[in-house]
Amino acid sequence: MNNRPKDPKTARNKNVLVIGGSGSGKTRFFVKPNLMQCVSKDYPTSFVITDPKGSLIGEVGQLLIRSGYRVKVLNTINFSKSMKYNPFRYLHSEKDVLKLVNTLICNTKGEGEKSAEDFWVKSERLFYTALIGYIWQEAPEEEMNFTTLLEMINASEAREDDPEFQSPVDMMFERLEERDPDHFAVRQYKKFLLSAGKTRSSILISAGARMAPFDIREVRELMEDDELELDTIGDEKTALFLIMSDTDTTFNFILAMVQSQLINLLCDRADDKYGGRLPVHVRMILDEFANIGQIPNFDKLIATIRSREISASIILQSQSQLKAIYKDAAEIISDNCDCTLFLSGRGKNAKEISDVLGKETIDSYNQSENRGAQTSHGLNYQKLGKELMSQDEIATMDGGKCILQVRGVRPFFSEKYDITRHPRYKYLSDTDKKNYFDVDRYLTALRRKRQRVVSQEETFDLYDIDLSDEDMAAVDE
Repeated sequence: MNNRPKDPKTARNKNVLVIGGSGSGKTRFFVKPNLMQCVSKDYPTSFVITDPKGSLIGEVGQLLIRSGYRVKVLNTINFSKSMKYNPFRYLHSEKDVLKLVNTLICNTKGEGEKSAEDFWVKSERLFYTALIGYIWQEAPEEEMNFTTLLEMINASEAREDDPEFQSPVDMMFERLEERDPDHFAVRQYKKFLLSAGKTRSSILISAGARMAPFDIREVRELMEDDELELDTIGDEKTALFLIMSDTDTTFNFILAMVQSQLINLLCDRADDKYGGRLPVHVRMILDEFANIGQIPNFDKLIATIRSREISASIILQSQSQLKAIYKDAAEIISDNCDCTLFLSGRGKNAKEISDVLGKETIDSYNQSENRGAQTSHGLNYQKLGKELMSQDEIATMDGGKCILQVRGVRPFFSEKYDITRHPRYKYLSDTDKKNYFDVDRYLTALRRKRQRVVSQEETFDLYDIDLSDEDMAAVDE
């Protein structure tokens, strides 16, 4: 996974764009073979894998454990089978607060038509920034979570007929302003208070609707503490599975927050601690990329992560999915993938791939014959350009074939890899159900082990016992 080869001819990034419709084998022919290549000692690699339906971790988990990986899991389908994730644990500066708020706004919806208007979104952004900034800088560690944020929103109130009314949250910020007038949270909250009482009421309604998923107790419990240790994924071999529903996008904003924070954390850690490059390459295998929500500024991030030893494999059913989420930035994202793997597709997919493959030169011979008083023959020769593969040929391509295009070389028309030939295939649950990775048992064992570890902050009472005393000696016996 060396991102800096000596030969410029092979100096490509590791980003891959994978396109394949349902049933084309995106998991079997791309994800699993890449996870089985996990034992390199010269170039150790961590993985961040989105796992639609949650079946992949059970199939490959034992292989990763056997190969010396830490396995982490965030499950938005079954919260009881998930490690905890608390975004507040990764806030280190005011800019981190702004990034978290931006991700939250981009991947959740407010209430009613006004929630989509620019003014209302900006007002909500100020409100969230003020509250999260207050929690980050003023709350005790055990209260730094979304539960506290929700309680503060519920305690907020604005009255149109009483401009002098102060809610408990208003009073909190007033006391904070008396102590520190230049506080980051105070400055944001004062801007929020510039709106009239009626306007503020509408903003609070939209904010409450946006935070509705956190009214679910399991979601609050999931995000009260943190076990993912996102900032250490580039330090040692780790496999982080992000399990999401392939039919319901309600909680996908959590995954967007994880990935947004993860990329920014790893880039900062590479720059601040490791001189610009992580010791362990981090490869993000993003299956069903269109369903994980929007990662803010992803078009800029994917262009800069290469130098930090981070790469992304973006897996889509159609390129139009990317355009639907990232609009004009979709082309920038795809252009920053030096490899494109096409597994199957029709319609626009086939046309786009046909255009990308370009044309080949063919020799054309036209023979003519004119019959009249005299018969004449003619032979016309010319060179013509023909599509390397037509849209129809791509749409009817054999299901066992694929097209790989690598920047700087001609495209490959190849067989899909037969994973049963891989030497580590025998460690997957595909071959033996005994290899199935039980997430429940793994998490239970991990938490029991953690409970047995004494933290540095834990205190004990020290007793000095004189065993020479006969009564004490008798008790010991």
